[in-house]
Amino acid sequence: MVLLTPLIGVLQHRFGQPVDLFGSGSWTRQLLGDDPRVGHIQLLTSRRAAYLLRPSQWQAVRWLRQRPAGPVYLCENDEKSLWLLRRAGIALEWIVRAYDEPPQGAIHSIDWSAPIGNRTPEAYAAAPDPVALQPDDFLPRLYVSEAARHECAEWLAARGWQNVPLVLLQPGNKRTLKRGRLAGPADNKYWPPERWAAVARQLMVELPHAQLLLCGAPSEAGVLENIKHHCNAPQVHNLARELPIRRLLPLLERAYCMISVDTGPAHAAAALECPLVVLFGEQNPWQIQPRSRHSAVIVLGGGSGGRVQDIKVEQVVRAWNRLNATLPQRPSSPPTTPQQR
Repeated sequence: MVLLTPLIGVLQHRFGQPVDLFGSGSWTRQLLGDDPRVGHIQLLTSRRAAYLLRPSQWQAVRWLRQRPAGPVYLCENDEKSLWLLRRAGIALEWIVRAYDEPPQGAIHSIDWSAPIGNRTPEAYAAAPDPVALQPDDFLPRLYVSEAARHECAEWLAARGWQNVPLVLLQPGNKRTLKRGRLAGPADNKYWPPERWAAVARQLMVELPHAQLLLCGAPSEAGVLENIKHHCNAPQVHNLARELPIRRLLPLLERAYCMISVDTGPAHAAAALECPLVVLFGEQNPWQIQPRSRHSAVIVLGGGSGGRVQDIKVEQVVRAWNRLNATLPQRPSSPPTTPQQR
């Protein structure tokens, strides 16, 4: 979803009004609810379940039927999404199906998706002209509200962390816990807890005043606790149960840097100018590497058959040292006026 924010920006610019979103994932509202380019957000609890069993699908179809006729940009390459649009009475002539022209060759997903906003549905004779895309149109952008910043600042102050470097470690991804079981070495993004702990100990040597924050979803608490146990240091904290997205985003704005596997929070970090080291498994970085306007993003690993396990502790430490050498002193407090990131 972070990689689709450039497309949202192109559509908002071209049509001159906020873009309604129709998707899934309870985190979507937390991630994009403060984006002024976004209008209504309609969510499904499941696309794959049978229509008769999912009220969220009925509600979505009802909402789609009530909307005035207008262009629809379909970015999912699955039949159920198209089926729901058609059930709502949206003719194919009003739909731009992104995957009718799939990415060709070694192209980043943003370089493919952002220009989709300049396509026009067949039925939209009065569509505005395409917009001239600028370099900034190919960079993700997230927005953080002042209320979220204030809540995060109070949370940090309660812990005494408001004026210390905050280094974020993101070991997990959506497959960390699969069907209730720990993914482990079979997951190409898995990195053993002992290696995360080894990196953490080296960072504490380099930044003795820093607090190291282990980030993840509540379901990953056990994984993070294992890493914390291997670190055996009071500066290392398991935040699995304390980081809803509304708090994570302003925390990323303030953080000194982040080390992460290839996963959603890494993309959010780059979009919010948090300097970043990313560990890739089999996914090709040229296709989905996080992009940032001003902050450095260093990528390790990646490629067909690749595994994060193939990356050595020494490589991560060297990458972090390269990153650290480029970092200016980041402010301990966030901006006092809203900024688009």
